[in-house]
Formats: sequence, structure tokens, C-alpha cells
Amino acid sequence: MFMFPTRALLGLFALLAAAACASSRSLDDSFSDIAGNADLKGVLFTDRSHDYGDVDITLFEGRLMLTGTMRTEAGRAKLIENAWKADGVEQVIDEIIVGGRTSFGQGLTDTRIDQTLKAKLIADGEVTSTRYKIAVSGGTVYMIGAARTEEELDRALSLAGSTGGARKVVSHVVARAPGDTQ
Repeated sequence: MFMFPTRALLGLFALLAAAACASSRSLDDSFSDIAGNADLKGVLFTDRSHDYGDVDITLFEGRLMLTGTMRTEAGRAKLIENAWKADGVEQVIDEIIVGGRTSFGQGLTDTRIDQTLKAKLIADGEVTSTRYKIAVSGGTVYMIGAARTEEELDRALSLAGSTGGARKVVSHVVARAPGDTQ
């Protein structure tokens, strides 16, 4: 009897549960985000009318942030239309730029900024890094999440702004009210 798929699946669920607990997010929110993300990627994969290859999809507690570039306004509009089709999406945040593809060099720079900022958030004792998701496009840092306090949010935004190569920081992070444990 071959048991690997079941063990792998259980391991994945355990990892997701641990990640949800570590981020102070409910397990339902984490699974809903994962399902919504997969659902939208499936929709975009089957829609061959536009090239979605330079688009980042970031879903946090039902809030979907779209970043990157689309070649045409019609493609951008279709992307947003498709975004609303995904399960669990309660809000679509459109940060798409209509223009040319991101160059290879800029893509490397964006990846470096992303990884550097994630490391800074993890290392900082005043920020709960798992409460933030990041996307970087064209040197602009886009953040979405839920800060515990306004002070934590200010600290996270300061870390983003001081990351080498970051040209601009755009925040879609909400600060939770005291006592709100979500």
C-alpha cells in the first residue's frame, strides 16, 4: 500500500496550520487565501485572451492585491474581472500598470528588494513579519496585511522605505484595533 500522498498531504496541512498560528491569523483565513489564490490562478491559466505573466497576485484575508504590468487597458480590465471570480475574494486592490513587460534586470532587482525586506521584517523585534505580504514591481514595494498597532505599521513601512532600491512604498495594510486578535 502506497501511503506517501496521504502523508505529504497531512504534512502540508500541518505546515499550513503552523503558519496560520504563527501569523495570528485563523486557520480558516489561511486556507481561504490559499484556495482563492489557487482558484484565481486557475481562472487566469484558462483565459488565454491576455498575457498575465507579469502580474503578481497577493491575497490576504479576502483582500486581493494585483501588482505588475499588463500590456493593454483591455487586459487590465479582464484581469480585474477575472479577479472577482475567485472564491473568497472580498476586495480587489488594483495596482496594475499598463505598459511593457518588466525587464530581466528589473525583475532581479525587485526580487532582491523583496527578499531583503522580508529578512528585515523577520529580524525586527517590533514587527510580526507574518502579518504582512509583500509584492515588488518596478522598484515599488506594495504591502498588504494587518498590523497589530499603528506603531508596528509605521515601523514596517519605515523598514520598507529604507530597503536599498525601493523607490516608493504603497501600503494596503490595516492596523487592528486593540483587542482585535485577527
